[in-house]
Amino acid sequence: MCDGESQDMSTYAIGDVQGCLDPLLRLLETIKFEPKQDTLWFVGDLINRGPQSLETLKLIKNFNAKLVLGNHDLHLLAVHYGMRKSFEDDTLEDILAAPEREELIDWLRQQPLAHYDAKLDYAMVHAGFAPMWDLQQALNLAEEVSTILKGPNIQEYLKHMYGNEPNIWDDNLTGYTRLRVITNYLTRLRYCDAKGHLDLKTKNLECPPNFYPWFLTPNRKTENQNIVFGHWAALDGNADHTNVFALDTGAVWGRRLTAMCLETQEKFSVTNSN
Repeated sequence: MCDGESQDMSTYAIGDVQGCLDPLLRLLETIKFEPKQDTLWFVGDLINRGPQSLETLKLIKNFNAKLVLGNHDLHLLAVHYGMRKSFEDDTLEDILAAPEREELIDWLRQQPLAHYDAKLDYAMVHAGFAPMWDLQQALNLAEEVSTILKGPNIQEYLKHMYGNEPNIWDDNLTGYTRLRVITNYLTRLRYCDAKGHLDLKTKNLECPPNFYPWFLTPNRKTENQNIVFGHWAALDGNADHTNVFALDTGAVWGRRLTAMCLETQEKFSVTNSN
């Protein structure tokens, strides 16, 4: 299982691809991926900044993989629906000009912001979970956002999605303010304090005073849960926690694309020389 020789079914979680198709194809060769028996998980940020966003998105769609949306995937939706302009370093043009644009967008908006497999006992999220959420609450709140993404009010949600406030979860939040803070935890979180206040500005490894990497927050309610996540390339795949696995190893920055076999926790990486 996950050793390249076994015929047992394996599950591989793959870090942020961000349109880097060539390393993805080489990684699939490295793990000897068998589409008929193996399952792929993607931790979000499938596209953007890399050179082949369209082909990457089409390939992952064809794999019928499990995935969660990341901030770059949500950004594509916002640009598609006219709620956000592209940035100078975006590489979304091939998707936006593609004949299958509507089909891909419709497929993307059906994808969740959190995933849990009870048999494997692994949860997947792009960025992280708020420390005050247990797993079931996190899944329920992620589903609130997913329901909006799938429905007729997606444009209004995307219009109100951006912003750093409120910077802490409150069960009494309502409307698009509630959806924004849920989205920020699930797709943008890196650091928070012991009460769960978000710091959405710091991206490096210099932890702000009285803050923690989200997975090291004291009394985190998902402390005993196996979690795979991406988003934080500066960690280079090293989360200092026994059952939390960082899979963004900076492929889009010329470093590595990484997969982990969930059954064995073995990691596989290929370099991206582009």
